[in-house]
Amino acid sequence: MATTREIVNPAAEIQARTFDVRKIREDFPILRQKMHGKPLVYLDNAATSQKPQAVIDALTHYYTQYNANIHRGVYLLSERATQAYEDARIKLQHFLNAAEQREIIYVRGCTEGINLVAQTYGRKHLGAGDEILITAMEHHSNIVPWQMLCEEKGCRLRVGPINDRGELLMDEFEKLINDRTRFVSVAHVSNALGTINPVKQIIELAHARNIPVLVDGAQASPHMKVDVQALDCDFYAISSHKLFGPTGVGALYGKAKLLESMPPYQGGGDMILSVTFEKTIYNHIPNKFEAGTPNIAGAIGWGAGLDYLARIGMENIASYEHALLTYATEAIGQIPGVRLIGTAREKTGVLSFMLEGIHPHDVGTVLDQEGIAVRTGHHCAQPVMDRFGVPATVRASLAFYNTKQEINALAAGLEHVKAMFA
Repeated sequence: MATTREIVNPAAEIQARTFDVRKIREDFPILRQKMHGKPLVYLDNAATSQKPQAVIDALTHYYTQYNANIHRGVYLLSERATQAYEDARIKLQHFLNAAEQREIIYVRGCTEGINLVAQTYGRKHLGAGDEILITAMEHHSNIVPWQMLCEEKGCRLRVGPINDRGELLMDEFEKLINDRTRFVSVAHVSNALGTINPVKQIIELAHARNIPVLVDGAQASPHMKVDVQALDCDFYAISSHKLFGPTGVGALYGKAKLLESMPPYQGGGDMILSVTFEKTIYNHIPNKFEAGTPNIAGAIGWGAGLDYLARIGMENIASYEHALLTYATEAIGQIPGVRLIGTAREKTGVLSFMLEGIHPHDVGTVLDQEGIAVRTGHHCAQPVMDRFGVPATVRASLAFYNTKQEINALAAGLEHVKAMFA
């Protein structure tokens, strides 16, 4: 069988090849399609990323060569599947630069990772009158779980404000940290604005008062190198499908001492050491938080995706995308009638905008006829829309396989939309 033991460490691995976007695009079969007779221009990467052939092949190989349940089988197929599944965990450890493999918990996605922390650490350690601090640019996944906890425990949710550029007002945020603050949870990057938050500074402020910090890394991890030890965050949540891997799998990083102190999230198989009708003894981390049969194929496919990213190099990806964002901001921002929503000085490849006099859904519908896929709506960030006084935006979000030619196509498409509604 093909090896499942290839552990790629982005910190000390193969020298990255020269960045060639045309060659990279050849690795993504879906990009060869036409939509409505036009070449597909996929600009909805903040919602989900496309998958390289290496990931597709890894899924096929698993299901055709060593499909079996993991951890408990003593036969060869199960041992192979277990090895590949746990190898992917090591790749995640290296990707995030976690200190230990056991600090990586498999979950269904970033959303479940945040819910896990809220429902384990939060329910154990927070009580009436305690405060949880987030920001005004959070995805619903980093708002609703804390609201649920507040309703149950009598906690209070505090929100750090943002300015007209979509940047966190750090002076105001710092003022909200007080003796009642028991937890901080912030997005590394806003999905609706592209803003990169100063998470290291936030973590330092919180840790000065011994307050743990969770970072929602769903939108940051596909675009930049993440080092959880350098950040010193207590938790960091990511999703495979944003990272060019399969849907239905994600990871929660947590410092081992915190994970060990937290109760299980769910009960069932594999999260126990022993069970009697009188008492259950829970397993060690990470297994304590991984009840039931997991998304084995998804984890293995994700591992192949992480190998692929490592070969390109996250630094190369970040550099290319920064240049592409600069080009796109100028190209779209200069179109008469376009209002950019989110103009932070530090941001990743997200362009949210309004086209004067035209509803975002109409813009998206017309662009689709041109083969251009963008997201329209509130982007699961309704408080952000309220902050800017808009019901929705058009969002074009970039990945390293996008090109300047595709940005030009978007600009031409917007001119076509304007002409249709003139």
